[in-house]
This record gives sequence, structure tokens and C-alpha cells, in this order.
Amino acid sequence: MRAPLIQILLFSLLNSGSTMAGLMKSDTEDFIDWWQHTVFYQIYPRSFKDSNGDGIGDLKGITSKLHYLADTGITATWLSPIFQSPMVDFGYDISDYKAIQPEYGTMQDFEELIDTAFELGIKVILDFVPNHSSDQHEWFKKSVAKEPGYEDFYVWHDGILQENGTRVPPNNWPSVFYGSAWEWHEGREQYYLHQFTKEQPDLNYRNPKVVQAMDDVLLFWLNKGVAGFRIDAVNHLFEDESLKDEPLSGKTADSLSYDYTKHIYSRDLPEVLEMIHHWRQLLNDFSAKHPERPTRIMMTEAYAGLTQLADYYEDSNGVRGSHLPFNFHFITDVKGDSDARDYVYNVEKWLIYMPRGHAANWVMGNHDNPRVASRFGPASVDAMNMLLLTLPGVAVTYNGEELGMVDYRELRWEDTVDPPARNVGEDLYKEVSRDPVRTPFQWSSEKNAGFSTAAKTWLPVHPNYLQLNLEAQKAANRSHYLVYKDLLELRKSAIMRVGRFNIEPLSRWVFAFKRSYPNFESIIIVINVSDKEQLVDLSEFLSQPKKLVVEVSGVDSKYQPGQPIAASALLLAAREGIVCRLV
Repeated sequence: MRAPLIQILLFSLLNSGSTMAGLMKSDTEDFIDWWQHTVFYQIYPRSFKDSNGDGIGDLKGITSKLHYLADTGITATWLSPIFQSPMVDFGYDISDYKAIQPEYGTMQDFEELIDTAFELGIKVILDFVPNHSSDQHEWFKKSVAKEPGYEDFYVWHDGILQENGTRVPPNNWPSVFYGSAWEWHEGREQYYLHQFTKEQPDLNYRNPKVVQAMDDVLLFWLNKGVAGFRIDAVNHLFEDESLKDEPLSGKTADSLSYDYTKHIYSRDLPEVLEMIHHWRQLLNDFSAKHPERPTRIMMTEAYAGLTQLADYYEDSNGVRGSHLPFNFHFITDVKGDSDARDYVYNVEKWLIYMPRGHAANWVMGNHDNPRVASRFGPASVDAMNMLLLTLPGVAVTYNGEELGMVDYRELRWEDTVDPPARNVGEDLYKEVSRDPVRTPFQWSSEKNAGFSTAAKTWLPVHPNYLQLNLEAQKAANRSHYLVYKDLLELRKSAIMRVGRFNIEPLSRWVFAFKRSYPNFESIIIVINVSDKEQLVDLSEFLSQPKKLVVEVSGVDSKYQPGQPIAASALLLAAREGIVCRLV
């Protein structure tokens, strides 16, 4: 006998200041804070829209397409890094945290973007990269020169002098991007730590001056009007001061691979949570000083254990941290061959561990991982968007997923620019390259998919753009984009914002979940994750003899919106999802 169904009220009414009577007001009135039920649309600026014909996306290009977001129903967007950078890791190596990367435009362009977004009701989140800077940052140059106040801005070490006179790194820590995490600097005659590329030296958060400098960066952009930050690689912020060797993982004999060691001294240290609390207080204080503005929020990126991520929300003492610790389980724990039980388990475990009174979040894809259509198969696009957009809480969509864009896995070595791929070499680059998921957005069937007028774009456009593009999908009777847009419209309803939730597998390959609230018609979502047609009986799951009416169906579905269907014999095509109303 399976465990009782999880049934939760998504958001604490006390937190939102709502009353039970308030839930029965109009179907479009908001009862919770803006960020607790929004869809964050991630824009990868370099690949979104090029406004000046240089083959690189930019801020003016993003501004020109904000109406597209608004028309779709998007009310919040997260921009991958736009700060000044040598672009070794395409913006995640920052040389000036308070300047715009010239390829992307100017500060005036950014301010115009913020103003336009505000007029359209879209909130802007910036990608904040605190773990490391670029080695071209003035801080690092001053630290190399041991200028007063900057000597310990980064993590430096003399290394170990062996008996034969050879100097080696202080420990066996590998870089996430392959190779040693230590680099010798001739100018300072010491090693510095870099958990990513050697051009990305790790900042030293045990130095209060570093913390203050980063606080100043956050306040700078908050005063520019951003609604908050997505904090990159947050669990890498601190290292054990002993700098001891890490134990071997046993996964590989390659000492240069990140999988070579168990990262018990270089990642996930307790001090990370203290820094998250510090930044949450900064955001809370800013919001309190500006009550006329929306709540300023923090989203955190960490591929970490579930209990640790739950602590990011709120620790055992009730201290709140990240508003939204990213939930990557649909990326890391669910695959194309996963069955219904895997999906249900990964939904339930997040809701079980998430402290009460917080917003769940679901991330289906991003710029670091294969796209949904490539990971689960093109036939799964609509079903996966149904899952993402009808679960309780926050959804995160990577640009292009609403169209069902696919990875460009045929990218040549000559066109490859991703640092991990370049590091492992031509024979292995396809196994690790993130370039295939970062190709330009496919706006139309025009040259370069309408992304740019350049002779050559920074990454090649996927050749399928002639058929797979936004313009074509907007004009079609049925398309992935139109399904996505219908789902966003459905999310506006009160039941999707505050309704109760329960989920269970109906068979090995089909699962269903329900959103319900008294005096509202329940919403039922049913998804087939197999490659074969499945016949299911929903009678026991529904426990009431009412009928179902189709609310949203997929591109190739035989079911049409408004069509009544029998709950006792629902036939789903391979990889099909369907959203119904229980009437």
C-alpha cells in the first residue's frame, strides 16, 4: 500500500496576508507575492536577439522582444550575465561587476530595457556570479600586486615544495572544468584557487572586504531597478581553511576529472548558508526601505543534496535564506526512459522536504543542460510543459523551450567555443559541450532564423529553423508555442495559484495530479511518459463520478479543448499529456 497522497496548501495564508474569504474573490485577483507563482523566463542574451548585425545577441535585441514575452504571458525574466567580461566563459568571468559588456550594449541600453520591462509588467532578474571574478578584474590585479586591502581578496597558497625542488599545488582538488583547481601565478609567485577555468580565480569570502564589495554590487543593481538575482554556483563560495586533500571518489582514475574526488572540503560548506542568510537580509532591508517597489528576491543555483537545499529555504532555527533554491530534479533525476513512479517520486520528495510556507519551484532546462526536446524526445515537449506549468509554485523556462527547440549536436569542433569542451579536446568535446543548447533563438525562417543579419553568428543556428521557428508556430492552428501560451493563461486562475495538490502513478507509465479547492472546478493533468499508447481509468483517482472536459491538449492530440472525455477509459498517445477540468 502506497503512502498517503501529499495534499498541501501551497502558500501560507499568514505569509501572504490573505484570508480564507479572500480566496473566494475574483478568479484573477492575486493572493500571494509576485514571485511565488510566476514563470521565470531565462534569456541567454548572447543567443536571444542581435540588434546591430554583429552576430551576437545584445540588450537592445532583448528590449525589442520584450513585447513577445508580454504577449506570451511572461511576467518575469532572468538574464544570464550581461556584465563586462573577457568572455572566456561567456559572461561568467566578470571583469567589472558594475559595467555592461560592450558587445551587449551600454548602461543606457540596460536602463531602457528596465524601463520597457516595467511598462510591460515584466520584472528583471540578473545573474549574479559571486564565487569568482575574471583574472582581468582590477581586484585580482591588485591582489597579485599585494596592494593594501587586496592581499587576501582571493585564495592564495605557496604550494608544496617537494624534495626534488619541484613546487606543486597545495592539494588534489580538481576544477569543475577539468584539470587542477590551482594555477601558479608568476607575478605573485603563489598558486591561486579556481574552481572553474584558470581565468576565473575564486574570491575569498572569509575576507569581510570581499563580502562588502559584493554587497555594494548587489545594491548598485537594485538601485537600477532589478527585481532580484539568480546567484550562480553558490555552494562553491567557501573552502575548508585546512586545504586538505579530498578523498578519492572511486568513479575515475583520471586525477584531472572533477569526478576524481569527493568534494567535502571545496563545496557545500556550512558557511555557504550563512552567506545566503546575509544576502537575504540585504534584500529584505532593501525591500523594507522601498515598500512601493515589489519584493526583491534571490534564486540560488546549487547542484546539492535535498536536505541542504531545504536548509537554503529555511534552516533549523527558522532563519530564511534563498527565496527559491533551484530544484533541478527534472534535469538530474528524471530521464527520457524514466517511468511514472520516477516523476511522482521527484515531485513528492521536493514537497516533503520544502519547509512549510515556502514556494516550490521546478526547473526543466537551462543553458548548461540538454534541452527538453533532446532529453525526453520531441514528442514529449507539450507534456513536459504541461507538467512544468501546472505544478504548484514557480516554473523556470529556458528560452526556446516554449517552441520545442532541440540541441544542435552536429556542431563542428571548429565552431565549438564552450570552455569545458575545448579543454577535453576534439575527440571528446561532444560529450561535454554546452554549445548545442545555446544556439540562437529561432524567431522565423528568415536568414539566421531572424536572430541576426550577420554573415556569421557567434554559434551556428540550428538548420531546422526553416521549419521550427516562432513565426511559423504563431501562425499554425496548433503548435508547441500555442500550447505553452494556453498553459500560461490557465496559470492565472486562482486554483492554479492556491489550489491543493495531489499526485500519484496510475500505472508504470502514466501519472496524474489534481489541483483542487472548495467551490472551484478541479484541474486534472494526466501524462503518459512511455513510447506506446496507454489506456487508463481515472475513476479511483477522481473518487467522484463527474466528467472531464479538455482544457489544454498537445499538438498531435486527438482531443480538442472543450471536448468531454470519459474518465473511466482515457486513451493517451505515446508521450501525450492532457489538462482537463473536472465538471
